[in-house]
Amino acid sequence: MLRKLLDRPIAVTMIAVVLLILGIVSSRLLPVSLVPDVDAPYITVQIPAQGLSARQLDETVITPLRQQLIQLSQLTDLRSEAREGNGIIRLTFEQGSDIDYLFIEVNEKIDRSTTSLPRDVERPKVIKASVTDIPAFYINLTVRGDQPAGHRDERHPVSDRFAALSRFASQVITKRIEQLPEVAMVDLSGTVAPELLVIPDEAKLRQAGITIAAVEGALRRANVTLGSLAIRDGEYQYNVKFRSAINGRKDIEDIFLKINGRLFRLKELAAVVEHPRKRQGMVFSDGRNAVSLAVVKQADARMSKLKDELDKQLRQFRYDYPDVEFTVTRDQTELLDYSISNLVNNIITGALLACVIIFFFMRDMKSPMLVILTIPVTLIISILVFYLLHISINIISLSGLVLGIGMMVDNSIIVIDNITARWIRGEQLAGAVTQGTKEVMVPMLSSVLTTCAVFVPLIFLNGMAGALFYDQAMAVAITLFVAYGVSVTLLPVYYRWWYSRQQAFRPTPWLAFFSFDRIIDRYDVILKWFFRRRGLMWGIYVVAVLGLAGLFWVIDKERLPAMTYSDMLVRIDWNDRISAEENARRTENLVASLGDRILQSTVMAGVQQFVLSHTEENGVAEATVYLKCHEPDDVAPVQDAIRGYLAANAPAARCSFGVSGNVFDMIFAEREAVLTARLRSTTGRSADPEQLQRLLGRIRDALPGQEIPPVAMQEDILYIAQPDRMALYGVTYNDLIAALRNALNENTLFSVTTGDESLPVVIGNDLRSLDDLLGNTFIHTPEAEIPVGILMRQTMTRDLKHVVAGAEGNYYPLDLAPRAKDVPAVIGTIRGCVAEDGHFEVSFSGSYFSNRGMVGQLAGVLAVALLLLFFILAAQFESLVQPWIILSEIVIDLFGALVVLWAFGQTLNLMSMIGLIVVCGIVINDSILKIDTINTLRREGMGLKHAIMEAGRRRLKAIVMTSLTTILAVAPFLSHGDMGSDLQLPMSLTIISGMIVGTLVSVFFIPLAYYEIYRPRR
Repeated sequence: MLRKLLDRPIAVTMIAVVLLILGIVSSRLLPVSLVPDVDAPYITVQIPAQGLSARQLDETVITPLRQQLIQLSQLTDLRSEAREGNGIIRLTFEQGSDIDYLFIEVNEKIDRSTTSLPRDVERPKVIKASVTDIPAFYINLTVRGDQPAGHRDERHPVSDRFAALSRFASQVITKRIEQLPEVAMVDLSGTVAPELLVIPDEAKLRQAGITIAAVEGALRRANVTLGSLAIRDGEYQYNVKFRSAINGRKDIEDIFLKINGRLFRLKELAAVVEHPRKRQGMVFSDGRNAVSLAVVKQADARMSKLKDELDKQLRQFRYDYPDVEFTVTRDQTELLDYSISNLVNNIITGALLACVIIFFFMRDMKSPMLVILTIPVTLIISILVFYLLHISINIISLSGLVLGIGMMVDNSIIVIDNITARWIRGEQLAGAVTQGTKEVMVPMLSSVLTTCAVFVPLIFLNGMAGALFYDQAMAVAITLFVAYGVSVTLLPVYYRWWYSRQQAFRPTPWLAFFSFDRIIDRYDVILKWFFRRRGLMWGIYVVAVLGLAGLFWVIDKERLPAMTYSDMLVRIDWNDRISAEENARRTENLVASLGDRILQSTVMAGVQQFVLSHTEENGVAEATVYLKCHEPDDVAPVQDAIRGYLAANAPAARCSFGVSGNVFDMIFAEREAVLTARLRSTTGRSADPEQLQRLLGRIRDALPGQEIPPVAMQEDILYIAQPDRMALYGVTYNDLIAALRNALNENTLFSVTTGDESLPVVIGNDLRSLDDLLGNTFIHTPEAEIPVGILMRQTMTRDLKHVVAGAEGNYYPLDLAPRAKDVPAVIGTIRGCVAEDGHFEVSFSGSYFSNRGMVGQLAGVLAVALLLLFFILAAQFESLVQPWIILSEIVIDLFGALVVLWAFGQTLNLMSMIGLIVVCGIVINDSILKIDTINTLRREGMGLKHAIMEAGRRRLKAIVMTSLTTILAVAPFLSHGDMGSDLQLPMSLTIISGMIVGTLVSVFFIPLAYYEIYRPRR
């Protein structure tokens, strides 16, 4: 087969060109995203319930829902959190579950529970999580020249221009952006909706003898929508329609009331005001009221295409609407472009560095050019296979290509080096090409299979990691198999064609100076020295075994390496009974105190209007702030400034910092504290606040080094109706509720629909203080007018601000951040405090356990990979002994890699563990070739020691070259500063250190191990 290909170079070239053209076309069709498009196994249930406290919401709404949802199949975790006015239930399922089916099942469970829920509670919203739900970017719309946010009058908290902007954003801008093919939807928040407020003039009503109930009845009767009547007149039939519906403020003002024989228009008895509806939350961009649009892309859309189309659309918007400012924030495309461009640049740099090494080692110009040729050919054909297998371009698949570059160059080096060596030893060129390629085909295939064997088990990791690293495993496998195919087909054909005019191999004159002979001679001396001191080598091996176990226990473990960001999200809980307006004012003052240390800010104060779950839920007294700093180094000082401001101005407030919500963080972020103590009351109900405070005080005294946050509490004014007085004055509960709703402007009569807008009509009073409201709000009875204040008594109530529950019931989550080595002691101390208290029981969760579980899974993957390696090697060598020789070197390689990680302050995380697994597959390739050469020489009749020394001489240059090319291909990733580089840094450091140690082990330890095993058989 190979000889036939050598005779047909044009046919081989044409096939290669066709594949390259298809690969180039495929590269333009492949979707480009930050991470692969995988289903996140999460479903969120959002429960809006205005007017219910956290405990009421948990007992009356969330508990019935939780009892239904806990029956779902494949459910791994359930957590609910109730706060005043809203609640949330987060469901986590097994990775690989059919989320679409589970989404339907969750909705069915909720529908089944609605009969047991309070009638005035809206149906909970079910949201299916997906990595594509993270907005590609946010667009903040503000009115150019609008005054900064501040207190206006309470009835008109925003300008008329901003109210118009809200309608314009929801009715025009979102519709036009959603028309782009790359956009899935536009989610928005920060809009203000208008309402019509009817304010009766109580003095005129009293004078005319009209009750508010009469005004309400007249309004409702006036809003009647009649159908049409069919009237027949002989052979004709007519449709008669009636128009009596209310369509706006003027229609309401012109409603007629007939009282005591007199006819009144409503505007004579009441004022009708159109004003913004009461807001539970708001958005500010750089201090001004804003509408925030979250643009979500289609799953199969290219991010670059979306960015280009939206930039074009925004330019048109800015031209068409000069009074509106459009500010793009939290741009995921910048992160994607920067990370992927850095990865591509590092790939190119690594390939060039590898080529430089090849020039010096091969000592001629043609051989390195053939190696260089295989790199773009392999990459382009690999892209074609990506397209056929529906694998996107992302930082995970690109990292697989990075690993593949060094290994694909190895194949080419081995083939060329072996062909050249045979040619130098006197064989004809055609025979040297044919036999040289055939000689290494099987060991190279074994090397490819062993490398793939350590990657394939990665896809069996639990959770999102396994789903994501499918792309990396496939990228490495695709690259290696394509590189193998190119090395044994295209490379021999071009080698023969290029050297066909030479009678013998001749080094390039200016490269002939770089001779490897002196290194080989020096290698012989060192190897003989080790042969005389074999005990030293076995001593090093024992130290490596013991040190590997010790380092694995000592080194810190976490889910992901630290990554560099120049922006952040700040979550603030003011821990006070304040309105959304006061929340916004305080938050804006905090942002203003940062001055020019930030480039851009977006404040989301209070409850937001977003439909999707990309933004964490806020309470009325909570805020989420996005801050963009000048440089990554500015993030820590800004965080310190925020802590200082809060300590000085709001010591009761609590704040936390997080990343700005990119896709990678959504999947891998630590959603839990290092250690969470779940404190459950022994009564089975939600914890009593006073008992909880006492227990936390005991734990705080027992753990003085740990920060124990105070219990988040809230105080409410509670008004209790007095039935005796209500009976005395003849007032019913409905009368009292109606009067309070009118006084609080919460009595919605009906809605007026105009186009796409629904305009509620509310009857109420002028805004005033609570005391004024209770003293001057009257209930009209036939005998007298009764002030509502004398029908109720006032008291104070104090309860938990958040009520948390899981599958086991209600619990209080005590989040702690101890060092990993201190966790067992902290757990023991908390257990002791809980046992002394007697009112609680405790269980524990947190990233301490999940990270160890993840490392344990990766260790299991490593064990499976080693087992696969053993099977492959045993099949290749037809021996059960020689695979142990090769696998024995892995212990020393891993020990060396862990020493370097520990010395550089790195942790054992997902990426460094993958690096360790990769090392296991790469470093043994050199040993495979060496042992294969030793076996060949022994079959040819050479003695054991002579065969070992000769195999070392023959393979030394190839081993050093392949190791250096792999190291240099990965070396550019030792930098950091963006997400892609930060992720690759620990893996690159592990691979480089493992390769350096592995090369030394392959060169010196493997010959000694082979000699020790086979010496008795001579």
